Amino acid sequence: MGIYLNPNTESFEAALNSQIYVDKTGLIAETNKLIGTEQKWLCISRPRRFGKSMAAKMLAAYYGKNENAGQLFEGLRISKDESYKKHLNQYDVLHLDMQWFRSNTSDGADSLMLFQKEVIQELKDSFPECIQDDVTALPLALAKINNITGKGFVIIIDEWDCLFREEKYDTNVQKEYVLLLRGLFKGAQSERFVKLAYLTGILPIKKYGTESALNNFNEYTMINPSVLAEYVGFTEEEVKALCDEYHMDFSETKRWYDGYSFKRIAHIYSPRSVVEAMRREEFDTYWTTTETYESLKGYIKRNFDGLKDDVIIMLGGGRCRINPRSFQNDMTSFQNKDDVLTLLVHLGYLAFDEVKKEVYIPNLEVRTEFADAVEGAGWNEVTKAIRTSDELLEATLHMDTDTVAKAIDDVHMDTTSILNYNNENALSCVISLAYFCARDYYTMIREMPSGKGFADMVFIPYRNVDKPAMIIELKWDSSAEGAIEQIKKKEYVRSLAEYQGDILLVGINYDKESKKHQCVIEKVGGLE
Repeated sequence: MGIYLNPNTESFEAALNSQIYVDKTGLIAETNKLIGTEQKWLCISRPRRFGKSMAAKMLAAYYGKNENAGQLFEGLRISKDESYKKHLNQYDVLHLDMQWFRSNTSDGADSLMLFQKEVIQELKDSFPECIQDDVTALPLALAKINNITGKGFVIIIDEWDCLFREEKYDTNVQKEYVLLLRGLFKGAQSERFVKLAYLTGILPIKKYGTESALNNFNEYTMINPSVLAEYVGFTEEEVKALCDEYHMDFSETKRWYDGYSFKRIAHIYSPRSVVEAMRREEFDTYWTTTETYESLKGYIKRNFDGLKDDVIIMLGGGRCRINPRSFQNDMTSFQNKDDVLTLLVHLGYLAFDEVKKEVYIPNLEVRTEFADAVEGAGWNEVTKAIRTSDELLEATLHMDTDTVAKAIDDVHMDTTSILNYNNENALSCVISLAYFCARDYYTMIREMPSGKGFADMVFIPYRNVDKPAMIIELKWDSSAEGAIEQIKKKEYVRSLAEYQGDILLVGINYDKESKKHQCVIEKVGGLE
């Protein structure tokens, strides 16, 4: 056993021995399908604290030759797969953490030197007959070992993108690093000495123009995780089981930490946050504490047309369509707002709907981080709307229509310079932002199918929240009374058939000539 070559299994054992361990060994069955095939090149990108390193440790423990890890995996999902024993402890594994090398050097160039020097020395110790003292390139060392012994390697690189993130302006180091990776993973020699390559990081593989630096890799990202979607985070079934075990409210867990969604898996939860909430028996912001809000603030302040508008729309609970294909997979080469928003998807600050190509803020935990970042970014008009939204909600609940209309007037005036306020869509965005704090107590649904049409906004109180439901209908150059009449005529209340309690019908109209809002509120009982 070595530090890098066939390391011991203690790191994975620590995960197994933790208070909370969620079995993700099904991932091994997926990688087993690829060993020794033309699809053996994998790059897995995930946000911080989404289990990337744990998965790398698990794979190293399973494949590594020098230990019998069977006792660790017995009873876990992989032990029931037909490929389990075929690949268990059958390979020489190189498990490399680029963050560790960067942390122990003064700059990126020294990191690359230390990386090759350390790994080559350990290979020399294990294969002294294969490597001469003058060999200083890691790809060459692996090729020589393969040529003499016929051995192939499973190469696992954790935090592979570390230098692209920490040396984001040092293009010379980046190019040197890319050349090293190409030597390891591209070409006829690499085909022979690599049995499986597993790279994990936050960013997908860097693009140069329209081409990837390592275009032989199959990528599984936050944009499209494909068959590995269930390994991005915790699934709903896994979270329900944890809530049952730790006697935690599942609906609250969902509100705080759900929101990432893919074609194959509809609900994915932030794993670190769920674990900490279960352990501490308290809902709070746990994932976002791993990064200060400074990074988010820096990205949303970028001066791209439409970026600020999109952030405001998402703060109001809306979604924005993007094209993620132009993103160059680094943290500096932004050409437009879509590139910034795509990076925020990879960082975990936004979720991406693969089908509709839309981004949105996934949950309460991240929404809290966005609100802090907006305040820090100096968006005073938006911060004011957020801070006063609790007063607007209270005025609505007390059916104080004059105060409601005046509060919405203020939000309108403050955001006119940002949003193109000329239609019902813009009105909807302003209203959503104005009711920002309402989502601490309500599930807000836009364009909810209801009765004989679609209600503009429906607010359904969370369980154990003692507040009435609300149906809000918006009008443009019409009347607030007409909005109430539409709610009744089209039977929007039927959308709340399972709700027991009072319902507030809220009609809001914007008069374009006077630039004022009118509001009418009625209270009705729920359906019998």
